[in-house]
Amino acid sequence: MKEKIVEKTIRLVLLFAGLVVAHLGVTLFLLADLGADPFNVMIQGLRLLVMKTGITSTHGTVHMVICFLIILILLIVDRSYVKAGTVVCMFCGGPIIDFFTWCLGGLEIGGRTMPVKIIVLILGCVILASGMSLVIRSDAGTGPNDLVGVVISDKTKKSFGIVRILTDVAFVVTGFALGGKFGAGTLICAFLVGPVAEKCMPVSERIVAATLKALTQNGEG
Repeated sequence: MKEKIVEKTIRLVLLFAGLVVAHLGVTLFLLADLGADPFNVMIQGLRLLVMKTGITSTHGTVHMVICFLIILILLIVDRSYVKAGTVVCMFCGGPIIDFFTWCLGGLEIGGRTMPVKIIVLILGCVILASGMSLVIRSDAGTGPNDLVGVVISDKTKKSFGIVRILTDVAFVVTGFALGGKFGAGTLICAFLVGPVAEKCMPVSERIVAATLKALTQNGEG
């Protein structure tokens, strides 16, 4: 029992580390000012739809509600995918982005030349993908929007990279149809993050396994 608690704690710590790395990437991506990521383009569109009904809502509120609905659906489809880390991802992402935005805001990336903005954008996508792969491979839970790709990939036995591209494109199309805005960065993100995350997953899996082995052995010693 004690060993299981220790293992779950280590997995949650690794998940949070991946979450921090991933949201550093998201922050760089957003500061490049070349368009929101695919999921948030859909959130933009849904927020506009909600506001047309006369209900006042913020982007963060709609994001939280949609993530909560995804979790509910997954609890019905296959509850094994929803873990403690899923809830951690749901509530911690926004504050982490706010922190990095405060730290990096002085760089004024959005006002720099286009080549610099594109380099920062691609760097952000790669950092996002590497952090996301660690979150997924920590096996402590995955962010609600990322879980959509994970579940579809597992159920269909298809490549996560391809599934992620298809789900991101679906998010963009849905968001655009509802009035959401996107830019070149949105498309780069849609076609880059999934394949890079898939390439990073074996490395993340080895990091998780090595960390668990080292810390549990030290605990036993």
